[in-house]
Amino acid sequence: MHHDVSLISTIAAALGFGLIFGMVAVRLKLPALVGYLAAGILIGPATPGFVADVKLSAQLAELGVMLLMFGVGLHFSVDDLLKVKKIALPGAMLQITVATAMGVGLAHLWGWNFGAGLVFGLALSVASTVVLLRALEDRGILDSINGQIAVGWLVVEDLVTVLVLVLLPPLSAYLGGSGQQAGDALWKTIAITLGQFTAFVVFMLVVGRKLFPWLLWRVAQTGSRELFTLCVIAAAVGIAYVSSNVFGVSFALGAFFAGMVLRESELSHRAAEESLPLRDAFSVLFFVSVGMLFEPQILLQSPWHVLAVVAVIVIGKSLAAFMLVLLLRYPVSTALTVSASLAQIGEFSFILAGLGVSLGLLPTEGQNYILAGAIISIALNPLVFTAVEPISAWIRSRSELARKLERPDDPLAELPLTTDLSKLSGQVVLVGYGRVGRRIARDLDSVGAHFVVVEQNRDLVEQLRQRNVPAVAGDAAEPAVLIQAHIARAAVLAVATPDTFGVRTMIETARALNPGIAILVRSHSESEADLLRKDQAAKVFIGEQELADSMFRYVIARLAKQGESAPH
Repeated sequence: MHHDVSLISTIAAALGFGLIFGMVAVRLKLPALVGYLAAGILIGPATPGFVADVKLSAQLAELGVMLLMFGVGLHFSVDDLLKVKKIALPGAMLQITVATAMGVGLAHLWGWNFGAGLVFGLALSVASTVVLLRALEDRGILDSINGQIAVGWLVVEDLVTVLVLVLLPPLSAYLGGSGQQAGDALWKTIAITLGQFTAFVVFMLVVGRKLFPWLLWRVAQTGSRELFTLCVIAAAVGIAYVSSNVFGVSFALGAFFAGMVLRESELSHRAAEESLPLRDAFSVLFFVSVGMLFEPQILLQSPWHVLAVVAVIVIGKSLAAFMLVLLLRYPVSTALTVSASLAQIGEFSFILAGLGVSLGLLPTEGQNYILAGAIISIALNPLVFTAVEPISAWIRSRSELARKLERPDDPLAELPLTTDLSKLSGQVVLVGYGRVGRRIARDLDSVGAHFVVVEQNRDLVEQLRQRNVPAVAGDAAEPAVLIQAHIARAAVLAVATPDTFGVRTMIETARALNPGIAILVRSHSESEADLLRKDQAAKVFIGEQELADSMFRYVIARLAKQGESAPH
């Protein structure tokens, strides 16, 4: 009996070659995503040998998109976005505009119409959240203010892209695509689309927000891990399917909102953990299927076109973001981190490109340019991140250049004239006002100890000053910032930020201006802590170690108490 095993062979080839090439990419210090794309190129129709079923892989890619967007929704936090809204919102909007304009300009030079240029530019403007999160985690700066700003920036980009995915199909006919609504009024088309979108959002926020977390909780009470995982995946795929067939919105948008409403549940962390293996597997299938669409000969046929695309992604977007962050009066280190974060494109770019081709807006070569730009920019991104610290140190070493870039006229970079100078002697200089810094500040305040906060998040500095708490905006690795915090007369320097890039510079500056100062540093790893203790003579605290010590002391005290009360 003969069986059609094209589905099995496609999945087996995609996962098998994805594993092999993913391991090679990681060995070469590249993101595994590069290996998945390379695996897709190998089993695609553009290369000799085994060719996977392109139509089946396209459907598997749709599932991959659903689960990718579901994961984004599960981790989407409005609170985190609001913390950095004053830089992430205007910065991302302006950067998308600039990058899209660059893409439209290139398309115009190549003789494409405006619709093709618009899709092309939008695809080049949005970076990969998957690549960014992995890069920030590898460097231990995901929880730092620079990491939060970069993630918030990409969240805004993702939200803009979601809106584009909603509006692009009904507008395709007006942009030169193959839509069927060219006879309708433009306002009517937009109104119908936005009406469907609004109805879906209202349904999810009013009904889904209560129904799906409740369902998740009821399934969890059965104690069956399999049923719990099945419930999570069924919710993701089911909501995505219903959103498309009932409300007329995309699979991607439906899955994104499925993740958002499930985040409201107390079991959201477990949902994310249980669904992660399946989400990872289908995301591999998505990236492999994207690679299958790539035609490698484009690198030989149009090398200058590909080079121009890479230049827009790696140089154009990065420079635009760098200048925007500085204009918003954030430190050079923040500007460099955000720039490096945006110097690549990924999953949303692929989704936009695929939609543009299906609507007859984007030519096939445009999709190939986007795929080539993604592969090259993702491969280069680790090198771009590696250059952040040396460039930052080089700028800091040139005080005149640093002063020009850091905007010395910034009122938040100096303590107000009304600050009580009697509180600026023997004080604690607290670097970082995140979760750890807030606790330290609260405890210091409870005992009447004086302190000055140094924080890169300008919103937090403004809030602190409104409460009459001395605070300075800036990067504590800059000597001028610590000088403004009166480090020369401080008793203690407490570094509570998880961003370890500039810690050594902070300590060197503090020691030079105040040799007798006590220094406390937060660290994430034993190796880093040993290095800081050896070279800088600082007291280093490691979160896991402090937690273990506290639990050990409690256990010993409990055992001792039981021993005292035991009958003799």
